[in-house]
Amino acid sequence: MDIRIGIANSPRELSFETSQPAAEVEKTVADALASDAKHFTLTDEAGKVYIIATAALSYIEVGTEKARRVGFVA
Repeated sequence: MDIRIGIANSPRELSFETSQPAAEVEKTVADALASDAKHFTLTDEAGKVYIIATAALSYIEVGTEKARRVGFVA
């Protein structure tokens, strides 16, 4: 699933793919924001860990868990 994170005062966004379910990503972010945590972590498919500061967070876009279709549609 694709994750896109907007960072405040930055023209670029953080974008990566994760194997975590959408509900787990949403819960991680919501829990961090509700508890006034300074940061939260997400892991991509390759095992890289991203530590995101909640103060710099503009938005998070969580993609769908559907598999992408490959090929031509006739």
